[in-house]
Amino acid sequence: MTATTFTSMEGSTAEQWAVIGAETAAHQGRVADEVLELLASLSGIVDGFAVDQLTHSLQTATRAERDGADDELVVACLCHDIGKAVSVANHPRIAAEILRPYVRDEITQVIAAHQDFQGKHYYAHFGLDPDLRERYRGEPWFGLAERFADRWDQNSFDPDYPTEPLAHFEDRVRTVFARPHVF
Repeated sequence: MTATTFTSMEGSTAEQWAVIGAETAAHQGRVADEVLELLASLSGIVDGFAVDQLTHSLQTATRAERDGADDELVVACLCHDIGKAVSVANHPRIAAEILRPYVRDEITQVIAAHQDFQGKHYYAHFGLDPDLRERYRGEPWFGLAERFADRWDQNSFDPDYPTEPLAHFEDRVRTVFARPHVF
């Protein structure tokens, strides 16, 4: 590993940033490693559901895959609740930000808003408006968010559903997280 010597960005040079850029690109694989570790950590989060959050995420991705979703969307389905490893309250935004550089913008928007789309199925139990998804009507990704929430996510808490294991999705995770589209 080559290291630069500046102690503040103000004193850095283009050559030093070229080294940093090359080192970052050479170690891009660590992103997929970290994502896979975060996903695995979801196996310890149950919070009263019939399955742990890893199983839920695997079921959501399995359903999307079986329904013909593309690789970016399947990986986003797998990662949609990854933020729960940090905070349940704002997990959709955490997941969306992890995914943002690697997937299409419409997918990032779906993941960021997925809780409100899920709300159709349970918000009333908390005294919340189950139609909060309507605030997004007119967005070009609205239909995709409905499909995600209603066909793949809300029904993925079934201990008996034939679910693909994390290893099944590993190559796809590595491919999607191999190169950011944006910084």
